[in-house]
Amino acid sequence: MENLTLVQPLKQPIILELEGFDVPAGLGPLLFFLTLLTYLVVLLGNGVVMWVIVMDQSLHRPMYVMVCHLTVCDLIGGTALLPRIMLHLLTGERRISYGAAITQAVFVHTYAAAFQTILALMAYDRYIAVCKPLRYHSIMTSARLHLSCALAWFIAILAIFILFMLHLNEPLCGRTVQHIYCSNRTILALACGPTPVNNLYGQCLSMTWCLSTGVFLIVFFSYAKILSVTTKQSRSESSNRSKAVQTCASHLVVYLVFEIATLILITLNRFPSVSKNIKKLLGILYILAPTTINPLVYGLVSKDLRSMKTIQFNSIFKKD
Repeated sequence: MENLTLVQPLKQPIILELEGFDVPAGLGPLLFFLTLLTYLVVLLGNGVVMWVIVMDQSLHRPMYVMVCHLTVCDLIGGTALLPRIMLHLLTGERRISYGAAITQAVFVHTYAAAFQTILALMAYDRYIAVCKPLRYHSIMTSARLHLSCALAWFIAILAIFILFMLHLNEPLCGRTVQHIYCSNRTILALACGPTPVNNLYGQCLSMTWCLSTGVFLIVFFSYAKILSVTTKQSRSESSNRSKAVQTCASHLVVYLVFEIATLILITLNRFPSVSKNIKKLLGILYILAPTTINPLVYGLVSKDLRSMKTIQFNSIFKKD
């Protein structure tokens, strides 16, 4: 195990220390400003998308309701990560209580899990809309929509709840968290002994097979079926085909951004020669890339959302 600095288990209250970035002298304020700017982009971008969808009744449709849930995920991920990093860059503070460390880790993992379950639900929704358009409104009723969204959150939260319940009886013998933020893996690295149950559940059952692999299969088969149906349509249905491709494109881009960022992080962790700063940077980019890009993707690709943004902002300026 890593970080075994004490023979005896630590006793509460436990204060851990984040390893953080190796920031060159004088660059702390600049990096703080860039991180603050990123956080404002996350808050503003996702906040605007959520506000437009909530305020406009015409956007209270399944696709946009799910986009709204996705913005909630983005806000959770950005808020769980960036304020602590800003504190570290501005003041050099690295200490974090055990309770705060677990809380941060829970929200980071909840973001990742819920992000995937909601994307799977969005893929299924697009499959119904494109492949069974005449039955879409009878299948995706308001009650089923809200039940499906609640189920997506429930699956994600339950998986993470079980994951961190396994932490309760694990004594810690180390204090230094070897990352810029706390996660399941970095906290378990401080345990006094092996944690096979935690490792098996966290790495194989919960995050990889039941979530990542399951979501991948749902997304793959949904869009494979959509592609098959759209390519078989006649030329007279070309407008429907282009509209279907447009509505699906944003979902695929968001999913691919998340998966590519995660894949890069996992791949580089296999190379010990890569500097720790680069690994830590990529460790936060897999969260920051989707949270900053998603509002831009949906704002540019969705004509309805883009037009409603313009209308509502114009009405605000006219009132002023």
